[in-house]
Amino acid sequence: MSNLPPALDFAKTEEEICAKWKKEDTFHTQNRLSKERGDKDYTFYDGPPFATGLPHYGHILAGTIKDVVTRYACQTGNHVERRAGWDCHGLPVEYEIDQKLNITHRDQVLAMGIDKYNDTCKGIVTRYTKEWEATIERLGRWIDFENDYKTMDLGFMESVWWVFSRLFEKGLVYQGYKVMPFSTACGTPLSNFEAGLNYKDVKDPSVVVSFSVVGEDYKALAWTTTPWTLVSNLALCVHPTMEYVKIEDVKSKEKYVLAKSRLSQLYPQMNSKKWKPAKAKEIYTVLESFEGKALVGKKYEPLFNFFSSDNYFSILSDTYVTDDSGTGIVHQAPAFGEDDYRVCLSHGVIQKGGDIPCPVDGNSLFMDEIEPVKGLHIKKVDPVLIELIKGKGRLVQKDVLLHSYPYCWRSDTPLIYKAVPSWFVKVEEIRDRIVENNNKTYWVPSTVKEGRFHNWLVDARDWAVSRNRFWGTPIPIWASEDMSEVVCVGSIEQLKELSGKEEITDLHRQFVDNITIPSKKNPGTVLKRIDEVFDCWFESGSMPYAQKHYPFENKEQFEKTFPADFIAEGLDQTRGWFYTLMVLSTALFDKPAFQNLICNGLVLAGDGKKMSKRLKNYPDPNLIISKYGADALRMYLVNSPVVRAESLKFQEPGVLGVVKEVFLPWYNAFRFFCQNVQRWESITGSQFSPNIQIVKETTNPTDVWISAATQKLIQFVHEEMNAYRLYTVMPALVEYIDQLTNWYVRLNRDRLKGTEGDDAQVGLQVLYDVLLSVSILMAPFTPFFSEYLYQHLRKWQSSYSPDDHDVGNTNPVAPGKSNSVHYLPLPAYDTTRLNDDAVEAMNALQTIVECGRVIRERRNISLRTPVKEVYVVLDSPTENVVKGISGPLKHYILSELNAWDFIVVPKEEEDQWVKMSLAPNFTILGRKLGKKMKDVKKTIEALSHVEALAALEAGKLNIHDVEIDTKTEVISKLSFAKTDPEYEATNTPDGATVVAVNCTQDEAILSAGKCREFVNIVQQLRKSAGLDLTDIVEVFYSHHMELEKAIRGNVQLMTGRLKGILPLSMEFKTEGSVVLGTGEGEIGGKSLQVVICRRMLSTRDGLEEGVVSYLRTVDAVAVASKLNCVIDGKKYELNEGVDYWKSAADKAKSTKTLDWL
Repeated sequence: MSNLPPALDFAKTEEEICAKWKKEDTFHTQNRLSKERGDKDYTFYDGPPFATGLPHYGHILAGTIKDVVTRYACQTGNHVERRAGWDCHGLPVEYEIDQKLNITHRDQVLAMGIDKYNDTCKGIVTRYTKEWEATIERLGRWIDFENDYKTMDLGFMESVWWVFSRLFEKGLVYQGYKVMPFSTACGTPLSNFEAGLNYKDVKDPSVVVSFSVVGEDYKALAWTTTPWTLVSNLALCVHPTMEYVKIEDVKSKEKYVLAKSRLSQLYPQMNSKKWKPAKAKEIYTVLESFEGKALVGKKYEPLFNFFSSDNYFSILSDTYVTDDSGTGIVHQAPAFGEDDYRVCLSHGVIQKGGDIPCPVDGNSLFMDEIEPVKGLHIKKVDPVLIELIKGKGRLVQKDVLLHSYPYCWRSDTPLIYKAVPSWFVKVEEIRDRIVENNNKTYWVPSTVKEGRFHNWLVDARDWAVSRNRFWGTPIPIWASEDMSEVVCVGSIEQLKELSGKEEITDLHRQFVDNITIPSKKNPGTVLKRIDEVFDCWFESGSMPYAQKHYPFENKEQFEKTFPADFIAEGLDQTRGWFYTLMVLSTALFDKPAFQNLICNGLVLAGDGKKMSKRLKNYPDPNLIISKYGADALRMYLVNSPVVRAESLKFQEPGVLGVVKEVFLPWYNAFRFFCQNVQRWESITGSQFSPNIQIVKETTNPTDVWISAATQKLIQFVHEEMNAYRLYTVMPALVEYIDQLTNWYVRLNRDRLKGTEGDDAQVGLQVLYDVLLSVSILMAPFTPFFSEYLYQHLRKWQSSYSPDDHDVGNTNPVAPGKSNSVHYLPLPAYDTTRLNDDAVEAMNALQTIVECGRVIRERRNISLRTPVKEVYVVLDSPTENVVKGISGPLKHYILSELNAWDFIVVPKEEEDQWVKMSLAPNFTILGRKLGKKMKDVKKTIEALSHVEALAALEAGKLNIHDVEIDTKTEVISKLSFAKTDPEYEATNTPDGATVVAVNCTQDEAILSAGKCREFVNIVQQLRKSAGLDLTDIVEVFYSHHMELEKAIRGNVQLMTGRLKGILPLSMEFKTEGSVVLGTGEGEIGGKSLQVVICRRMLSTRDGLEEGVVSYLRTVDAVAVASKLNCVIDGKKYELNEGVDYWKSAADKAKSTKTLDWL
């Protein structure tokens, strides 16, 4: 212990602990011990990340939350299986391979071969798993990588098949066309929740196009921000009851029809504040007005003739048309719009199950039939088409619109909406049950559950689970060519039985696409598997079952532990994993998949922008950990708004702040304890042994208080963790560490050092108890530092067995015996040690001391200069507080404020010191009094001190015929009333406490201050010389009349502060003294030199030189009162107080060299 460094390298220490955990297999030992004890199961699901990229702060944040909660569960009597999982399939992997192989078309994959393509995908799936393991282990997160699950594993995929087959059996699966978000880069549809993951503000062309109405003299005007969709225009749509107008444009003489409320689209000047309706006749003339339904059924001339049908090119109506933008007439392209598809279907423009005119292929390139733009990508044809439309004389207006538009979350390219054939899960059919199951769950914060997630659920649409891709779990549907015979396979055994294939070792496309099933309806023909694979979100939503290979294995265990006790991920998963979990668990079991959920927000760069590798706008997390330690990063993240689903702007100084505010003072308190235990052991010759009975029986008020505060912290942590409110624990810990170091340790520094009698052991017992309790309590939050403290503190326990390491890995676990803090149960709070009275009294002490410091600073009085008196007036203090600060806590207040006296002003004298003022509580009284408020305010504020006290005591006040409740409707405040110049006062912001200090600086006060300044110089010299508290020295100073005068008047103060040593002028220094340290200082504006020497015997003047030389060799500390010696054959009998003295000060006192001694 003696070699504990003054400053601990937290990061390096954590690395050593990491190595220790790895060597001793601490994580798995913790799990083994809990299983051996039969601890109840606590189920945790880890949402599988992709390992195709390196972990970032979002992963670290979610991982920290999961680790804190599961560690807490483990240390409160639960067995927690923590399996790592990996999302292996889907777009993230395929997109990387497409980029790598320069694949832009689906046909290129088919030409390459699905087997080779999928093998290539598989090759990068686990590319970064080792880096993930290293980062996560270094973070201190315990999760089982050896027993992980992967969504590409055979067992996992088979369970996914089972999930889908159960939905199929329940009639919750169907095939149909649906307009869906479509990634043109990835060539696949996305679900609605995926489409909501990545919106961007973009500029798109905005055009108004005219459509000549057959048999009429006007043109209908339609507005669009997707000119490329005009190629597949099949209809126009108006609102049936909206008012439309036929106008004549003054300039062009063209006649147009559009919504009356949207004339400003055609004439933007109408949006100006300077616009006056009278100017309208200068730009257009209204010829006719009518409702939208008057236009329904009219035919118009199409822009292009690429598609034709008698059902096309007419005006329809639907109430989805709005007048918040555009012209009030919407062009309909059912292949590229959800409402377009619905409206055209309901009006017979297209037929259900029939083909939909679509001019682009699966890669979003225009087909050869669309000659002007053939082979071009849809997002590149707008300029070409706009010129074509302009050439036809149909372009009425062209502009650029800035709007929010969805982008593909994986390829970061614009999405389109496209009608695609897909397989769907009937979410809408079970939507009410999903909402009901969500109501059974507990979320932190609850606002996400009740707001964002609930709103998403009540509007949930059927879920398209199929993807036209290759690397994924194949959808297990085998069907005839005309889809008249469909079989959904739910297991490998079922596929073997139906197909006759004897061995199936992999379920990926290259292994199952060629497997056929003989038809039962049409003997001689076969059923083939459909082309699609599952959306990877379907796989992650199936993970509760698939990770266990349910129902093929672990059936009983799964059903016993479902739903999960806890899950956690980011806010974006409200439309992702949280959603798919809830949909599938409801469809399968009519239960939620989880009971408790923590939803975190986003970690942004310091400038508030998204973290970007390209912009390098955030520090590498590995560098942060290596600089400050993982514990500091963990606590910084857990203590931020991001744990309440808000955003966090990551600031590196914030992590440093945690080190400074929490870990350094915490370590310093621990180091101070170790130093003083060793000092106590060396002085007493006894071995320190923790004794909880001593802790419980102490009567020292600060001991009682810190024990109560510790138990309160333990109680608070359990309450908050049971409610999954991680973000409240860190502020409580910061406050507690401040109380421990800046109050308990500082108030008891001398006592703990053993310089205040025999009470040191009691204080050390208390300090040991709180340090051990807090190190165990905080283990889930700060796993490294808690382990570090425990490994040192355990050595004082009687059960500690350094020679038998194996016993530390067995049950029953116990502090000292157990090899890791993480094996131990978290402490339960002791109700007998909770003490609100002690806490209340200590709070009062702290308030008084802090106010006293403010006064000293205001008057520029150094803390080394004493003050005569400190007075305090408290608003309605309890008897306990008054007794505490007037009794056992009084000397602490005197010491902290360096005051000669402290007085609690009696109630009957309060009016001589303070004035009680009342003011109306405007928040409450404003509504109650209305116009009377002004007069009431004036009357209340004019009350005298006595009147105000009487009103508060009565609990009510009658003013202007209004009864006012003085407990809730007024605010009371004490303020200092004395005007004497020697007093300086301050009050707390709430006016409940007033502290006044007598700042008179007379000679006695100033001389005592000079003595304190000199003591400080000596203490600094001792520290620089590396002296221990028990080292006895002599102190000498150069000639300084003011200091000598001050010492003369404060001998008791000086010897008390310097542990019995009386400083003397340099002329009294014994010749030949061993100098241990020399320094300079300033007292009263004059400099002086100070010397500390090893104590040496001071001899009688005139004593023979040989005898003097001999006495200089004698230990002055352990010298006897009589000495006999022989020098040069002559015998001497020497007596203390006659021939020698133990110090120069003793000689000066004995010989009356200094008359004031």
